[in-house]
Amino acid sequence: MSRIDLAGRTAALDTAIREAAGRLDGPLLDDARRVVVRARERGGLSAEHTVVALAGATGSGKSSVFNAVAGADIATPGVHRPTTSHALASVWGPGADPLLDWLDVPTRHQMPAGPVPEEEPPPRTGPTRSVAGLFRRHRTPAGITTGLVLLDLPDHDSVVVEHRVRAERLVERADLLVWVVDPQKYADAALHERYLRPLAGRSDIVVVVLNQTDRLSHADADAMRADLERLVVADGLTGARVLAASARTGEGIDQLRGLLAEAAQRREAATARLVLDEKAAAERIVAASGHAPSARAGEKAKAALVAALEDAAGVPTVTEAVRRSATKDARAATGWPLTRWLGRLRPDPLRRLGLKPDALRIPDDRPDLARTSLPTARPSVRATAASAVRAYVDQMTAGAPDPWVLSARHRAQEGIDRLPDALDQAVAGTKLEAGRRPIWWRVVGVLQWLVLAAAAAGLLWLGVAFLFAYFQLPELPTPVLTVGGEAWGADGPGVDVPWGTVLVIGGVVAGLLLALVSRLCAGVGARRRASRARRRLRESVARVADGLVRVPVGDEMIALARARTAATIAAS
Repeated sequence: MSRIDLAGRTAALDTAIREAAGRLDGPLLDDARRVVVRARERGGLSAEHTVVALAGATGSGKSSVFNAVAGADIATPGVHRPTTSHALASVWGPGADPLLDWLDVPTRHQMPAGPVPEEEPPPRTGPTRSVAGLFRRHRTPAGITTGLVLLDLPDHDSVVVEHRVRAERLVERADLLVWVVDPQKYADAALHERYLRPLAGRSDIVVVVLNQTDRLSHADADAMRADLERLVVADGLTGARVLAASARTGEGIDQLRGLLAEAAQRREAATARLVLDEKAAAERIVAASGHAPSARAGEKAKAALVAALEDAAGVPTVTEAVRRSATKDARAATGWPLTRWLGRLRPDPLRRLGLKPDALRIPDDRPDLARTSLPTARPSVRATAASAVRAYVDQMTAGAPDPWVLSARHRAQEGIDRLPDALDQAVAGTKLEAGRRPIWWRVVGVLQWLVLAAAAAGLLWLGVAFLFAYFQLPELPTPVLTVGGEAWGADGPGVDVPWGTVLVIGGVVAGLLLALVSRLCAGVGARRRASRARRRLRESVARVADGLVRVPVGDEMIALARARTAATIAAS
């Protein structure tokens, strides 16, 4: 794994942690943060050295193995010092001091580099499992040349808490881990459950050494080693190298030393450990991030949410008021002039709701002051709107982890508290009426006045003729309209109707018919205007839903998607 790949993986894991902060489990993110910090700190230190930690329980012979690998009595084993309280290091090659300062290992022993022979002797023990990438079975070096930092850790089962903390800290920071076990405690639950199982999937950087095999027969040693392999596989470390050794007789020590020398020469262990740690942390974040809801579910949830908020905002009431107001205005403009005044006696529905343009005297720079006179939504309607918000959150967060669901619900609840005012302002700020009246209203209005004028002229003519006749004045010439007769293609004489009568009757009938037709057309136009108003109101309500519910919940889901995507990249 190249350093660029490690840097990219570290950045992706850092992004996942940042997006999941405050939502996913705190200990999970704390562990991942430590991995990121460790990767960046280790990346700035010597890449020429491989840190190998020898870990084990009290009495496992760990310090004896350390001395045997180093080829010198550096650590004090056995009855002289029953437990290891502080780590100490054997270092091959210069330049490791900053690395050891970071590891906090003050006791250091500089070791001479050993020769690298052309051939290696075959190992004494039976067949072993190869470890991908780091340990290869061919030509194991008999001597360590340079680049190795070998640590003897405090006992991980020490009764002194401080000793265990030191050991666990170095187990986290080492590039390779060599676990030394003895025939009595190789199956100890504390070892497997607390230390080996958390390393599951990282078999490339783990070696398990069964020490003190000189106390066993060959058959018992082989059987115990096979059982140890089984336990290691059960711990999730399939592929980890399991060796049988004896620090006292030197059995298996050359093989172990060769593995460590090979890893030091390859100089890949540090990067491999960090990559494996980051992948493990990222995989846990991916597993905790759930899965994203389907797009279809999101659209259905949005439609249900907007519909419920429309009812809560009184959109049906406003739409009906727009229709009735448009009908009233149309009748006032196109109705029979002699009865139009009756319509003015009825209050305008939009004005009663405070939605007429002249009723909304709101400064242009303060749209937030807009308020309507809509009646307060019934408790059942408000409860339905709140339920719709919660249903929307539930559908949008389906499959998300519980902390993310709770965060989305919290943000949605803040929106629910602000919904009444926001919806009222949205309705008040929506343009409900057309800016200009339809042209046909003016045309019909002119025609109504013309036919009324014709009727008035006819009535005036008939009135003057009546007065002349009443006062026995000379009869006025009266033009007539012959109805029927030969002029109409009928037999017999026709009927002469004075034109004054024709104008009166024709004007009244034409005005009433024109008003009736206009009323029908006005109904169609009012329904269209109401439909347009409802569409604009729905858009306004949808914007409120977006601002108070959908965007906050969407932000949570976007953060979840970014966290999941970044963690997936880091885990790949």
